[in-house]
Amino acid sequence: MGITDGLGGLADKAKGLMSDEQVDQVAEQIKDKAPDQVDGGVDALAEQAKKIND
Repeated sequence: MGITDGLGGLADKAKGLMSDEQVDQVAEQIKDKAPDQVDGGVDALAEQAKKIND
């Protein structure tokens, strides 16, 4: 089993743990604490997480 196989399994587990609303909540918490320059990256990552969740 390669590293990508392990990451795929991790992504499958994560799907069941977080709803889209929870992803948004975590993203907002990160943006509240992090510098404003990273807001776009946090939003993009949150969108990717929600797509994986579908």
